[in-house]
Amino acid sequence: MRFAAGVEYCGTAYAGWQKQLHAASVQEQVEQALSVIADTPIQTVCAGRTDAGVHACGQVIHFDSPNPRSTRSWCLGTNTHLPSDISLRWVQPVDAEFSARFTAQARRYRYLILDGSTRSGLLGGRVTWHRYALDHQRMHNAAQTLVGEHDFSSFRASECQSRSPVREIFDISVTRSGRLIVIEVEANAFVHHMVRNIAGVLMAIGAGRKSSAWVKELLNIRDRRRGGVTAPPDGLYLIAVRYPDSLGLPVPEQAVLPVI
Repeated sequence: MRFAAGVEYCGTAYAGWQKQLHAASVQEQVEQALSVIADTPIQTVCAGRTDAGVHACGQVIHFDSPNPRSTRSWCLGTNTHLPSDISLRWVQPVDAEFSARFTAQARRYRYLILDGSTRSGLLGGRVTWHRYALDHQRMHNAAQTLVGEHDFSSFRASECQSRSPVREIFDISVTRSGRLIVIEVEANAFVHHMVRNIAGVLMAIGAGRKSSAWVKELLNIRDRRRGGVTAPPDGLYLIAVRYPDSLGLPVPEQAVLPVI
């Protein structure tokens, strides 16, 4: 049988989702725990491979098991074998053709920035700190240039292995809650470091170091070397993956944002 599952994790202690030869990964922890419940080795496929230090409250995976287990056993049983910074939120049977990666219609990321002269002692690793005030409205207005289908060569890492830099952003917003600035972006897919590079560009605009027109310039020149600083991974969260409604997969609960 094939199952889909929702996974939530704090990525601070891990070298990303994908299994690594010489570093801890979220995938390794999840597969080990599932294998205990299945009493056989389990392999997983995820909707989006997050980088080192990146978090998720809406990651989706699928896995196959020859041994039947109830969804309750898969979920609660697996969680007893996972570290405290990783948790399965739900498990549901799906058709054999379902793919967590290829059936997905969109992914949604959230990037959190704490601006101000002092850093937080409570949110280290969970937000990116910017020591100077940012104009979130200016950032929001500039970000609207990214909506639609574009060549995102200026916003992808040099080591990106995707065959095409073309992606379609459905929605992007920049809002403020107290000292916390929230960037949310939804697209059909993302190239490597795309959200972090967008965040770096928007922070430069919000700080007044670059004009709002810089976003369009970067889209046109298609050159990552001109794209500015890649923002840290600390504030990045995969918060939702969208699938066809007909599948009936759970919609992830939206985490409450801290107000500082």
